[in-house]
Amino acid sequence: MEKETGRIEAFSDGVFAIAVTLLVLELHIPELKDGDTPVHLLNALKIQWPGYIAFVISFFSIFIIWVNHHKIFKQIYKRNTGLMFANGFILFLVSLVSYPSALLAKFFLSDSKQLSVTIYTGLFVLISLAFNLLWQQATSDKKLLRPGISDAAIRQLRNNYLYGFPTYLAAFVVSFFYPDLALGICVLLWVFWAASSKKINFTETPAL
Repeated sequence: MEKETGRIEAFSDGVFAIAVTLLVLELHIPELKDGDTPVHLLNALKIQWPGYIAFVISFFSIFIIWVNHHKIFKQIYKRNTGLMFANGFILFLVSLVSYPSALLAKFFLSDSKQLSVTIYTGLFVLISLAFNLLWQQATSDKKLLRPGISDAAIRQLRNNYLYGFPTYLAAFVVSFFYPDLALGICVLLWVFWAASSKKINFTETPAL
């Protein structure tokens, strides 16, 4: 079967690349005065540590999203309108990641820390919903999928992404009370996805 999703994947990869690039714009060069020593520069760099944390968390969140997006489209060979709009919804949300990341970097050490984390985790609740929508659109008509993909693999992928929504929703709720814990929940979910995706068998089991 000829794969029809090449342009969708190429466009998506471009959006992911731009989204990652935008993150680095929030890493600002410290402004020093004449006569300032390397110690002043070091202290100025230390003050910006929330920005580094926000960059690392956001970079790997986008990277994990891209990895899972790639895994999904390895199983999708044909397209329809619903699939394209579902994919567009994911790309729209991914392009927004740099904004809550900037909020996190700027307000993490302020009284607005909780709100910045809540906005950040809220975005990933939506991204999780978008991933489930994409896979639902792809599996609603099995003709869109790669020939030979097993029903077990379809269920495993679905279940794998279903974990994301309640977990991100829990992180969103927790962020109102324990912002640091909420970010920790997000990181643990990425580790889970990285580990669990290797266990999925995408081929049909031969009949005995």
